[in-house]
Amino acid sequence: MAMANSSSFARRLPPIDLYIRLMDSVSRYAAYLAAAMFIAGVLSVCHMVFVRYLLGMSTSWQTEFTVFSVTAAMLMGSAYVLMTGGHVAITLLPDLVGGVTRRIMQWVASLFGLGFCAALSYGSWIYLAEAWHGQWTTGTVWNPPLWPALVPAAVGTSLLTLQYIAELLRGEA
Repeated sequence: MAMANSSSFARRLPPIDLYIRLMDSVSRYAAYLAAAMFIAGVLSVCHMVFVRYLLGMSTSWQTEFTVFSVTAAMLMGSAYVLMTGGHVAITLLPDLVGGVTRRIMQWVASLFGLGFCAALSYGSWIYLAEAWHGQWTTGTVWNPPLWPALVPAAVGTSLLTLQYIAELLRGEA
């Protein structure tokens, strides 16, 4: 689903066009946040290497922080990847059939993707609420609260779901 001009259907209906433009903007800003999270993870690894191997000291938080930040980056950037068509796709069969059959296959696949992302988003919010209310921690040496690490999962999957809707409305599904 490459980013493209809105279909004639979306251009005729201003609320749909507004929704598509809004989601594209939100997805872009989420991608900037994802880049910052990834950089934070890389810096954490660099800090861990410096402290552990050059100073000879033990580390307690860097590995867990890196896992959280890089995972958060992946989840927060997923809507942008969908919007720009940067995801991996196997298109052998749709490319062979072409035409209307290809469009139908893409539409059905997009509906399945939307359903999966919506279910994952719903589950992520439930899990986040349970971690918040249960005051769960990671149970590691660092032992931070778990809910901050779950926020990007809930937000990222929600943005991905909303971007899926935008792509279906755009007509690029």
